[in-house]
Amino acid sequence: MTSARPVQPTPAYVPPHGLLADRTVVVTAAAGAGIGAAVVRRALEEGARAVVFSDTHERRLAEAEEALAAEFGADRVRQTVCDVTDEAQVQRLLDLADEVGGVDVMINNAGLGGTASVLEMTDEQWSRVLDITLTGTFRCVRAVGRRMAEAGTRGVIVNNASVIGWRAQEGQAHYAAAKAGVMALTRCAALDLAPHGIRVNAVSPSLAMHPFLAKVTSDELLHELTQREAFGRAAEPWEIANVMVFLASDYASYLTGEVVSASSQHA
Repeated sequence: MTSARPVQPTPAYVPPHGLLADRTVVVTAAAGAGIGAAVVRRALEEGARAVVFSDTHERRLAEAEEALAAEFGADRVRQTVCDVTDEAQVQRLLDLADEVGGVDVMINNAGLGGTASVLEMTDEQWSRVLDITLTGTFRCVRAVGRRMAEAGTRGVIVNNASVIGWRAQEGQAHYAAAKAGVMALTRCAALDLAPHGIRVNAVSPSLAMHPFLAKVTSDELLHELTQREAFGRAAEPWEIANVMVFLASDYASYLTGEVVSASSQHA
């Protein structure tokens, strides 16, 4: 019988280094307490001129904006409802970013999961996960890529993938297919946008703990998932956000078309 993996302590929060100074950052699916919210906070801490963030939950967006504006200044924070399955809403999100200098960094965090065997999965379940997680990312990459190319800015796009795009997991055929698609989209879009000086990369996390995940996942499954991790614990959302910010920064100036695993679980 395999012994329990020892739990390594969570490191101290990393102080900011001005990695995104004077840049406008757009983040999708960023209200609440997950990776998207952590990226918004990290971008503000790293000196972003403004952060424009979206979600489909109007009340949570308003609450997040109020809290962040009080801490970082109202002039640096904007929010709007955006469903990434709706092209008009994606364009409206980018229009809002144009009001504060235009998009320098786009972080595509929106995604939808679920659990169902392929024997029982409906067309509707399959299509909804693919439309939000993969096609929604494509819509955002296409929309912001066009604006960056037309403006002549050397922009950066960072997509949120998942280790499940590399490995199999029961009941996750739709989500795994979508995240594998995000990885392939990232690599191909990087080549399409490179002539315009635009970089496209992705982060592939495994398990990042936040209150919503704990609420919808059983203790038994969370224990099983954490035992797969080298450190015996889930990542903190800010640890994944740090990788995204690194990819968005000039420290990653020669990286494009890469999928960085923020996890011990590789292909």
